[in-house]
Amino acid sequence: MCTPKSFEQTPASDAAVSPGTAPDLDLVLASQSPARASVLNASGIRFRTIVSGVDEDAALAAAEAERGDPLSPEQTALVLARAKAEAVAALPETRGSFVLGCDSVFEFEGEPYGKPHEPDVAFSRIRRMSGSTGILHTGHWLVDRSETEQAGHESSGAGRIRSAEVTFDVMSDEEITAYVATGEPLEVAGSFTIEGYGAAFIAGIRGESHTVLGLSVNALKDLLEERGRHIAELWRPNT
Repeated sequence: MCTPKSFEQTPASDAAVSPGTAPDLDLVLASQSPARASVLNASGIRFRTIVSGVDEDAALAAAEAERGDPLSPEQTALVLARAKAEAVAALPETRGSFVLGCDSVFEFEGEPYGKPHEPDVAFSRIRRMSGSTGILHTGHWLVDRSETEQAGHESSGAGRIRSAEVTFDVMSDEEITAYVATGEPLEVAGSFTIEGYGAAFIAGIRGESHTVLGLSVNALKDLLEERGRHIAELWRPNT
């Protein structure tokens, strides 16, 4: 794992919580994804960001070696989400906080599609996906460094997988070339987004839309409830 790369704090003006909720619940997002930050901001969630810098290939290789079998797309998403959360949770500046790691993997015809990085890879994948349906899996891992650790116990974690079907419109080679040229699909799971240029080619989504954006707020709510906390403790005031 690499040393976490950056540290950001949401504005202090957003630090208040709803009446009757605990004022000290702190959420750290272990991701540099603008889409995930946008989901939390749009949902009224207070959080700060610390990028994990995890070596994803090493984390996956270690997980496969431990299991003795290749990882499924769902397992891949959860392994990477856990690796990111645990890397950031190991930092002293997250003591007393909840740390959320997320990762997304697109499954198409049984194959996992991560970030293509290269234009020719993105073009080939999108051409295959044109007019078809795939599944976007998003893994969530929440590490609790709050009350449990303060009581002298080790931090604990739990995970959730959320999945949604994505159907693509039929795309011409010219459209695919133009989309790849924007650079948008190169660093996102599955070589597409639904909040940018790629929105023009999404014919339908079956499932929770936030899952396709890389972070399910409903999953976060469930994970917090397992620790006896409530999502409302993270809400910004409605001003």
